[in-house]
Amino acid sequence: MKTLLLTAALAAGLAFSSHAQTPAAMHDAEAFQKGTFAGATADLAHYNAIYQLDSDDPKLIQQTLRNISNALADTRLKGKVTIELIAFGNGTTLYRKDQPYEAQLTALKQQGVILAQCLNTLKEKKISKDELLSLIAYVPSGNGELIIRQAQGWSLVHP
Repeated sequence: MKTLLLTAALAAGLAFSSHAQTPAAMHDAEAFQKGTFAGATADLAHYNAIYQLDSDDPKLIQQTLRNISNALADTRLKGKVTIELIAFGNGTTLYRKDQPYEAQLTALKQQGVILAQCLNTLKEKKISKDELLSLIAYVPSGNGELIIRQAQGWSLVHP
């Protein structure tokens, strides 16, 4: 009985501690209250983010490209971030040769952004690789890429 109670008490303690604020979060909250908060501190050696694009809405496409550029320009992340942009579904529009995004994508690729396209989408929509820009890579499944990257600890950004 004592073992059961001790186990329950430890489990309860772990449950409570998993919701406790970290020292950094407590410091950030204090700084915010004082009016000195300037954003989270990038304490890790490296960060990984995968951006999801599944829309052909030009405003959303531009927002996604702008978000990636902003992340690359963030001084806290300079030299410490790897970014992948995965397009699938209607997001494939981004990589089409007949669209106006090639210059922006080339600039992002030159900054190390991985530009990936879902092969399932190409099959489903009967799109040839010849219709797409040559600067992209292909993955078997956009959703699979998201699942794998998240399991690897990558942050998912879906503007």
